[in-house]
Order: sequence, then C-alpha cells, then structure tokens
Amino acid sequence: MYYEPGKTEHGLARDPFKSCVVPRPIGWISTISRDGAHNLAPFSQFQNLTFDPPYVMFAANQTTRGRRKDTVVNTEQTGQFVWNMATYELREAVNKSAEEVPSEVDEFEIAGVTKAPSHIVKPSRVAESPIHFECAYHQTIRLPGNGTMGTVDVVIGRVLAIHIKDEVIAADGRIDILKVRPIARLGYYDYTSVESVFQMMIPGNDQRRLAGMEGSARF
Repeated sequence: MYYEPGKTEHGLARDPFKSCVVPRPIGWISTISRDGAHNLAPFSQFQNLTFDPPYVMFAANQTTRGRRKDTVVNTEQTGQFVWNMATYELREAVNKSAEEVPSEVDEFEIAGVTKAPSHIVKPSRVAESPIHFECAYHQTIRLPGNGTMGTVDVVIGRVLAIHIKDEVIAADGRIDILKVRPIARLGYYDYTSVESVFQMMIPGNDQRRLAGMEGSARF
C-alpha cells in the first residue's frame, strides 16, 4: 500500500502511522504549577536527545478542547519537570494519570501513587517508579497541526539529576532492564514491555565510538 498523510486515504480500518514508529518510550512527566498544583501525565512521544550533557524531549498535543496541556504550561512557567519511568507494574497508574481533568486536580491522587521530593527541582517524583530524571526546561518547539488536537508542543529539557533505585542495579553495575520491565506505546490502544534483551556492538575497537553508543561521557 501507499498513501500520503493528509492528502490520500490509507484505506485501512485504523490509521497505521503510530504503529509504524514503535515501540515508543513513555514520558511520564510530573510538574507543578506556579500556584502549587501537582500534575502527572504520560506522553507516548518521548525520547532522549543526547547524553553529554543529557537532554530529553516530550511532545504534547493539544487537549480535546484545543488548549495547551497543563504539563507544558507548568514546565514553561516554572522551568522544571520530572520524568518518571513507566513500568509494567505501574501500568494501571500510568493509564489513570492520562485522564483529562481540570488543572487543579492532582493526578498523583487519581493514579494512586506517592509523591517523593526531588533534590533539585520542585515537581515531585513518583515514589513507586524505579528511575527518575530531574529536568530543567530548555525550550519549546511548537509544530502547527490539523484539527483540535493536531498542534503539538515539543518540549526539551536538560537532565540535572538522575535517581535509580538500588534494587534494579545488577551486580555488574548495569540497570537490570528485565527486572524494571519498562512499558512502551505501540499503535492503536496497544502497549508492550521489555521482556528480552540482546547485544550488538559496532565493528571495530574505537573506544570513543563504543563509549558514545553506551552513552558514556568519559571520552
């Protein structure tokens, strides 16, 4: 099949685009408003951008009413946000926190998760999550879109601090991903979780390239 998004019909029962870009890490983002209201929401368009220094991004479409998401507004106004790793064990909490509610409603309470204080930034962390990034807002790139929700805010932040629970660090000093079992978005209403791992290394023995692949800033 072949189609041009926005120009020709794909002819399928469901739009296939999001199922072609998979799996996508979940940006479970916690923020706080200028008035002190806590916010927690998942975004399926999330990724790290670089590692030295580390930057991450999440993309937030408009609400069903055509307004900017509270997460974006809070991040821009306070200059801070926290990324919390979404895991299979926390999948129901992640899903509950996706509900579209008024700004003053605390999604931590809706999701039934516990607030943990951050070390550098003001937004709370999800205590039950095994890994967190405390982030400083860098910039927003606003991409125009179609319809009520099409326009998107791509928010970039610099990672200031990283929390990793000791129990998910293996004896060799690496994160035990199979123990963490992070979840990721597929297309439609589908998710997946990490249940297998395999290794490949770039040919050659250039330590700088290997360190870059690993994400090490030592070289």
